[in-house]
Amino acid sequence: MSHTFYVAVSYIAAFAVTLGLVLWVFIDHRGRRREIEQLEAAGVRRRSARSEGNP
Repeated sequence: MSHTFYVAVSYIAAFAVTLGLVLWVFIDHRGRRREIEQLEAAGVRRRSARSEGNP
């Protein structure tokens, strides 16, 4: 095995792991957003969305 092969494989592995994590976060974000939309449609509201007069 040559040094160049080792470096190339290392870069490819790092890129694959990074891409996998980015895809995982993107897919998870879409799922969480969908869950929040379903909860809001069911009438559940966020505490941060309270009106100014309600403590």
